[in-house]
Amino acid sequence: MKLTRTADLWWKNAVVYCLDVETFHDSNGDGHGDFRGLIDKIDHLHRLGVTCVWLMPFFPTPDRDDGYDITDFYGVDPRLGTLGDFVEFVRTARDRGMRVIADLVVNHTSDQHPWFQAARDPESPFHDWYVWADEPPADASEGVVFPDKEKSLWTYDRKAKRYYLHRFYRHQPDLNVANPAVRDEIARVMGFWMELGLSGFRVDAVPFLLEAPIDALPDPHDYLADLRAFLSRRNGEAILLGEVNLPYAEAMAFFGKSDGVGDELHMCFDFIGMQQMYLSLARGDASPLTHALKERPEPPRDCHWATFVRNHDELTLDKLTEPERQEVFAAFGPDEDMQLYGRGLRRRLPSMLGGDLSWIKMVYSLLFSLPGTPVLFYGEEVGMTEDLSLEGRLAVRTPMWWDSVVEQRRDEDSLLGWTRLLVERYRECPELAWGKFTTIDTADPAVFAHRCEIDGGTVIAVHNFADRDVEVELPKVEGELTDLLVDGTVTPKDGTAKVELGPYGCRWFRQVVSR
Repeated sequence: MKLTRTADLWWKNAVVYCLDVETFHDSNGDGHGDFRGLIDKIDHLHRLGVTCVWLMPFFPTPDRDDGYDITDFYGVDPRLGTLGDFVEFVRTARDRGMRVIADLVVNHTSDQHPWFQAARDPESPFHDWYVWADEPPADASEGVVFPDKEKSLWTYDRKAKRYYLHRFYRHQPDLNVANPAVRDEIARVMGFWMELGLSGFRVDAVPFLLEAPIDALPDPHDYLADLRAFLSRRNGEAILLGEVNLPYAEAMAFFGKSDGVGDELHMCFDFIGMQQMYLSLARGDASPLTHALKERPEPPRDCHWATFVRNHDELTLDKLTEPERQEVFAAFGPDEDMQLYGRGLRRRLPSMLGGDLSWIKMVYSLLFSLPGTPVLFYGEEVGMTEDLSLEGRLAVRTPMWWDSVVEQRRDEDSLLGWTRLLVERYRECPELAWGKFTTIDTADPAVFAHRCEIDGGTVIAVHNFADRDVEVELPKVEGELTDLLVDGTVTPKDGTAKVELGPYGCRWFRQVVSR
């Protein structure tokens, strides 16, 4: 199989690391992380093998939604530093071979943003920058994202004497993306940060961005295509990584397609595969994950899926059936306080898996071997756990465990050592990022096996979801299998390779064929 691999598709084999500047490292002891602290710790990311840093919102904010309520899209929150500090961080990251992307949160603003304050006057030109109605629609309570805090998507503003739309909290009024002035401003925001060195954006809540108010446009997806075209004109290597939590068939539309090439988002998170993985973990049965990946469509050319163990929100399980979701709750979050919104868990992986290091390591081996670009959430590499005493999603957004980094740095058997090894092997295996993916049927339902092939090279990965020893046969294997994670080889007999795995064991092999 021949595939073109070019430098401008750097994101296809990137290692993305998501962090919040506020919780990463505090350089001056004021209780908040900052850009100077991030610069101080950037060599940790370099040693880990990170190639792209994704920054959660760092803009000025009242901080009622952990920075996602923005009052100025062109600034840095004073608690975190200055624009100069931001530029110095980007320069330092580039010096170490790391690109930087940031959250693009343009579905809404804070209600304290000057645009909204001006928009409360119906005569102001900013009034149409938001979505208003004289009366809320009959379905105003449907689709509330935070049911513990909000009962309606519409809130009455006393000054405007009208209702405004907010998909999220009432202090986050939705922008009217159907307004050309708003679309132009979003482009200016993107252009501004790219001039300061960003290599793209993680686009927040993409389906909501293209929903109701934009129906004045002929095709909402045309706007997403326009954003990508603008991005590409300004920086040909820049990317849009989209938060699109939809079934595969619906998510595919957000890649776009023009002459067989994606022309909207470069990457979409694979929420379906992630949720089915947790169902497999709960059951000790790889079948749900195997089925999901068999069903997952191939993105258009120049597009890719992004894979992850958890993101920075609740661990959403909303695409599972109710009985399936209850299975995962029972296994990994049985207490009501561990659950959130009836659809997810506010826990990190090590806690959910009871601190079982073999089990934890298997999951991260899976992350780096599955087809797609792996995305890490800060602290995963050292086994950070949650703090359930904090409200809602903040339970998993606690300060980085720097003491654990120091303890694990020289221990090759630690989770940090394992993660570094996985990153190194992933970067050495172009088959995983660029190759054709196929699952391998095994007789044991607990085992997930797959192969990736490109340009005559083949990598095979095998993962045991059970807490028992297994032996599986891999058919159609040519030549010797060289283990990439530990020393060892497996020699097939009559085209079949027998592989032994301990409880929650995992192995990666490169197929070596004598010529």
